[in-house]
Amino acid sequence: MDVDADPVAASKPTQMDLEDQTDAKGKGKAEEEGSGKGEELADSIGSLSIGPGRTNFKKKPVIIIVIGMADDLLPAKTEPSSTASNKRGYVINLDPAVMTLPFGANIDIRDTVRYKEVMKEYGLGPNGGILTSLNLFSTKFDEVVSVIERRADQLDYVLVDTPGQIEIFTWSASGAIITEAFASTFPTVVAYVVDTPRSTNPVTFMSNMLYACSILYKTRLPLVLTFNKVDVAKHEFAIEWMQDFEAFQTALDSDKSYSSTFSRSLSLALDEFYKNLRSVGVSAVSGAGVNAFFEAIEASAKEYMETYRADLDKRIAEKERLEAERRKENMEKLRRDMEKSKGKTVVLSTGLKDKNPSEMMDDADDEEEEEELEDFRISEDDDEDDDEDEGEDEEVAHFSF
Repeated sequence: MDVDADPVAASKPTQMDLEDQTDAKGKGKAEEEGSGKGEELADSIGSLSIGPGRTNFKKKPVIIIVIGMADDLLPAKTEPSSTASNKRGYVINLDPAVMTLPFGANIDIRDTVRYKEVMKEYGLGPNGGILTSLNLFSTKFDEVVSVIERRADQLDYVLVDTPGQIEIFTWSASGAIITEAFASTFPTVVAYVVDTPRSTNPVTFMSNMLYACSILYKTRLPLVLTFNKVDVAKHEFAIEWMQDFEAFQTALDSDKSYSSTFSRSLSLALDEFYKNLRSVGVSAVSGAGVNAFFEAIEASAKEYMETYRADLDKRIAEKERLEAERRKENMEKLRRDMEKSKGKTVVLSTGLKDKNPSEMMDDADDEEEEEELEDFRISEDDDEDDDEDEGEDEEVAHFSF
């Protein structure tokens, strides 16, 4: 005999049920708070997002492309300085000819391309070997970008050390490929490193400024003018020359050569260039000025998002618009051709317009007849030559003794 359970007891929830409901409410509230914090975090760092409208956003590290003839020790000092200030860094070496590195490289071109073997195989000199090694390495540079993308949420900066031969990287196809690959994926800044003791000469200083100006207009990226070796010579003189035109003119008064006259005329032309340029002084040996260097890099990364990224989005939109117009024009042309043919077989144009098959056969016969006549004329000429030769032989035999 079945006994029905007490309805009052059945209607009362047990203690376990109450605990389960409380845990569920707590989890739901925690999930709501977590989603709210995640949305706030995404909004706060959304300005650094490279791809428009990405839902699975990942923080992008700042790429620092170090260019210059005095940049050998700069990554060696910035790497431990960034570690001490809780900045997570990544170092890439793109110089295949360097013998030893004063810093540890996470990605090294020497592990992929053997510089001396390239020189032997292609019969190149030092500069040609460096350029060819960069060209070979750039063919697989998408793998380097993918490695950094996978670790993007674990990095703050990526230091890219380039060869000391500035023209090899700046004005080569491989340098442009590497720079644009970085700039189209991450916030990218160029750090042009100047040898401060050598730049105390006004002509050398102007030469470095022209280099910096050419790199800025070639890459169109934010540029930080970095005066290295300030522990040997202070860089205040360079800041004064950049800010005061007359001070630079006074420094050139003692030199009457053509190069000084040329530098004097260029100083006024580069005055606007100096106004929009960030400059810092650092020492790769003592570490002085490294914090100011990273502050300038952060300001340049913001400038990248405001200028270069906006210009890049505009260029991408323009390219997509032109591609859409091209597809639309091709479809319109195809539609007109289909209306004109009305479903009939379309004969492809071979360049022979307004000619019937019979005319084409007649032309072929005419060509054959002309060839036969030409052969006949050649054979007659050969016979005449033979007759002349025989006559000459008879004359020679007649006058022989």
